[in-house]
Amino acid sequence: METITVIYPRYAETDQMGVIYHGNYITWFEVARSDFFKALGYSYRLLESEGVILPVIEVGCRYEKPARYDQPVVVKTRVKLFKGVRFGLSYRIYDETTGELLAEGFTHHAFTDKNLKPVNIKKFNPEIQKSILNAMEVR
Repeated sequence: METITVIYPRYAETDQMGVIYHGNYITWFEVARSDFFKALGYSYRLLESEGVILPVIEVGCRYEKPARYDQPVVVKTRVKLFKGVRFGLSYRIYDETTGELLAEGFTHHAFTDKNLKPVNIKKFNPEIQKSILNAMEVR
């Protein structure tokens, strides 16, 4: 499964060079991650209300071409990793108009409780595990 999130970069997200500041791509990953979970039928709010959080344990981004203010971008999100308590997504950011790849990256997370102790999601909520495994198979 791949989810698609459209983002309209704001002027406040630009740097002195007139391009989107590199740190904002990580925020866009977060927006896309929320959309991904909504597409699974869950939300961060629901996960948290059940006592599960997904702290980021690793993040990376490679920048190909700059994004600019008011240049709509598309973030395509897929499951990259799902093993035990570890979960990862990959992101590819494209210029919506030209289709050019602007950046690609990933986030890795751990399923934990609110005290940051690992949670076996298969035991805790088998439906979430099943949805993620199904998302991995649908390409």
